[in-house]
Order: sequence, then C-alpha cells, then structure tokens
Amino acid sequence: MNCLIAVIGYSNSGKTTFIEALVPELKRRGYRVGTVKHAHHRPSFDKMGKDSWRHFEAGADTTLMDSAATLAMIKRKPPDQSKNADLHALSPYFGDVDVVIAEGFKAAECPKIEVYRSVDGHRPLCLTVENVIAVVADSDADFPVPRFAITQIAELAEMIETCILQKAPGNVDGAVEKTFF
Repeated sequence: MNCLIAVIGYSNSGKTTFIEALVPELKRRGYRVGTVKHAHHRPSFDKMGKDSWRHFEAGADTTLMDSAATLAMIKRKPPDQSKNADLHALSPYFGDVDVVIAEGFKAAECPKIEVYRSVDGHRPLCLTVENVIAVVADSDADFPVPRFAITQIAELAEMIETCILQKAPGNVDGAVEKTFF
C-alpha cells in the first residue's frame, strides 16, 4: 500500500488546484507521478462522433488512442465490477510511476491529505476519516494532523517524501520500488 496518496475534501474545496501544484513539485524532485480522479458520472472519451468514440460506442471493451505525444485508453468494467474500483485494483495501470495521487477516494486505505476551506462551514474530514496525514487549509484552525497553507507545496512535498516515499518497502538509496499499492 505504498506510494499511493488520496487527496480528499468537500466539493469545490480546491482538491484539483492543490494536485495541479503538487504534481510539478514532486516531478521537480525526480518522481514519476500518476493521478486518478474519482468521477460520479461516466467519463467522456474523445469527442462524440470521432473514430475512437465510435469504436467504444460500438461496444469495444478497450479503446486506445495513440498519438505522437500521448496514449489514452478507456476500458469497460466487467459487470461484477460495475461500482467504483477499489484504488488498489487500479495498480496495474500505474506500474511505471513512483507515486499515485488520487483525487477523492476518502474510504481508501492509504495516506490522505485533506483540502479544507473554513468558509464552507463543514467539519474537517480529518476528524472522522482515517489515515489523514495532513490538512491543506485556508485558516489557522487547530487540526489533529499537520496543517499547511495552499502556498506551502514544497513543505508538504517534503513531508510526503520523508514520511511516505522514502519509507516505501523496497526503497533502497532513494529508489522507489515498482510495486505501489
């Protein structure tokens, strides 16, 4: 269960913005980074009417688009897996990265970072959700875990590197093992 971190928070708390800042900081430190976004709706793939869209709509179980710079794939889930996948079941798709940052998945058994906005009036998730290791907050409120401002990306990346990435099983001399979940 190493090298997987979930970013949790209420809707519109700034999770995506936080991830957009964290990914380049981890990349700058030399890590290969993957991301997973939990979606409550069917994700779109390509544009309606385009060939890859037509392939998938025709019933293809897997559709892959290959271009000079990117590779994109959409896969149908077997009927017995029609609910959202457990994060750990997604590990085969991330064999070439050092760390996976998942947006959402607050029930996953992995370290979590909460993005919290006091103006929303919600109770912080870190008070009830397990495995929250830090909170990125817009206030000086007292939390039971370390608190970082949204501007403290480098400091939070340092904590992730020290507390998670460097302690990953099989990590020898700073090299992260290629089993991530």
